Parts: sequence; structure tokens; C-alpha cells
Amino acid sequence: MDPTLVTATAVFFAVSLGTVSLVLVGEWLRERTRARRVMQELRAFARESLDVDPEIVKRDRGEPSPLELMFARVPQLRDVAHLLERGKTKWSITTFFFLTVGLGVGSGLGMYSLYRFLPTALIAAAIGAAIPFVIVKRRATLRMGRFEERMPDAIDLIGRAIRAGHPLSAGIKMVGDEGPPPVNEEFARMFEEQRFGLAFDDSMFGLVDRVPLVDVRIFATAILVQREVGGNLAEILDNLAYVIRERFKIRRQLRVITAQGRMSGYVLAVMPVAVGGAIFLLNRSYVMLLFTHPIGKLMLVAAIMLQMMGYFWIRRIVDIDI
Repeated sequence: MDPTLVTATAVFFAVSLGTVSLVLVGEWLRERTRARRVMQELRAFARESLDVDPEIVKRDRGEPSPLELMFARVPQLRDVAHLLERGKTKWSITTFFFLTVGLGVGSGLGMYSLYRFLPTALIAAAIGAAIPFVIVKRRATLRMGRFEERMPDAIDLIGRAIRAGHPLSAGIKMVGDEGPPPVNEEFARMFEEQRFGLAFDDSMFGLVDRVPLVDVRIFATAILVQREVGGNLAEILDNLAYVIRERFKIRRQLRVITAQGRMSGYVLAVMPVAVGGAIFLLNRSYVMLLFTHPIGKLMLVAAIMLQMMGYFWIRRIVDIDI
């Protein structure tokens, strides 16, 4: 085996695994500290009184670390914190930061040790650093997709509860207890916030902030307006559930229509890699010029960048929002 390849692989795994080890130790210490603080608060409640401090609702994740306070001032990192919350990822923003830096540095150093070419190392570092964000973004997108798909069933459940004579809060509790996940998680949290003394409007705004979907905004607007001016809330919820289901029908039809474009993007992304791998197996010396000659390295970097641009451009074209 090529000694350079062995060195590059060793550098990559040393930096990446070292970063992951530090992250795991940090998460373990953070969880132990949080558990100890919770036990202290419970003992204090048991000794003093059974009154619940309203601030405990805001301290459910513990006090932020100095690094998290620093990240909170950067808008892009605040967006990442929202993604972690939407995807119910157990990572903290500090964990995400160290994973991003560790994988980026490990990938960049490994590629530089292999080819001694700075642009290739920078591209590898960017790809490695993007892996945690892609994972978090994917989890949040899947969870929001499941939420939007099951939102009409939750609205129907609330409407049936209102028709049966129950108050709106009871309908929200029913969704939290019996609704499909992940809808039940967010509605259960909204009900618990109200039970701990948070105003109904504030708990509804919290749901809108945690779940940035158009359907949730319409749902919150309909309920808040009905509480101000009155009206048949059950009928309003039935119409809203019908509109959401019709949007899903249109969206599925659009996916069928744009299937050819999405497949073209996948083929264009995979074909150069597959063809290059096949040529590498058939004639290795012919392909190695791309990795050894300076002009070949520049062509390889340009090809990777253009390939990524083309793939994301096609995805942008076929991604039709309704």
C-alpha cells in the first residue's frame, strides 16, 4: 500500500476520532451536571414547598455554557440551534461546533497529506465540515415532513373534542396523549407550558417558533383570531384540515411531474464518479495524471465544484414550493 495513503488515512482518523472522543466526554459531563442540578432542584422543592417556579419552564435545558452564549450572538449559529431543536437532535450547539471543526480539519489534513495540493485539501475540509450540518438538516427536514403530514389528523382530533363539548385545552391534551408522533410531542409541550402558568398566546407562539410550517402558522392564527372575535372553531379546523390534505395531493402530483428532473440530477451526480472509478480499475496510470499533474489537480477541483453546482441547481429547479 502507498505510504502516503497510509499517512493520510492515519491523520484523518486520528483527528476525527480524537474530536469525537472529546465530544462524547463533554456530552457525558454535561448530562451528569444536568442530572445533578435537577436532583438538587427536586430536593429543594420537597423541602420547601410544592409551588412550581415559573422559571423552571425556561431552564429545561440547563444554563447555557459561555461558548453557547457566544454562539447565540451569531445569526447563522442561532439557525443551527433551531435545526437541532426541530430535529430533536441530542447534540448541543457546542457538540455540533466541535464535530464540524474536527471533521473539517481531519478531512483537510488527510487530503493534504495525500496530494500536497491546497485547493483539494480545502474542498475536502469543506465537505468534512458540512457532514454534521447535513445530518442535522436531514433530521429536521424529515421530522418537519412527518409533522406536516400528520397535522390534519391532529386538527381533526381537536375538532372532534370541541364538538363533544370539551374545551380547546382538553383537545390539545388529547393530541398530546393520543396523537401521532411527532405532532403529539409538540402539542404535549404546549399543554404543559400552559399547565405551568404560561399564557395561552405565548405557548401558541412557542409552537409556531419550534415548528416553522405554514400550516402551523395558519392553525395558530385561526385559533387566536377565534378567541378574539368568536365563531365556530370546529368548522374552522375542519376546513383547515381539508386545505392541508389538498395541498399534500398537489405536492405529490408535483413530485411525479418533476421526477425526471430529480432523476437527471442523481444521474449527473453519480455518473462521473462511476465512470472515473471504472477507468481507474481498467487503467490506473491513465487516471492518476489527474492526481499527480498540477493541471490535472486543477481540472479535478474545477470538476468537483461544477458538479456540485450543477446538482444543487437542478435540485433548486425541481423544488417547487406550494
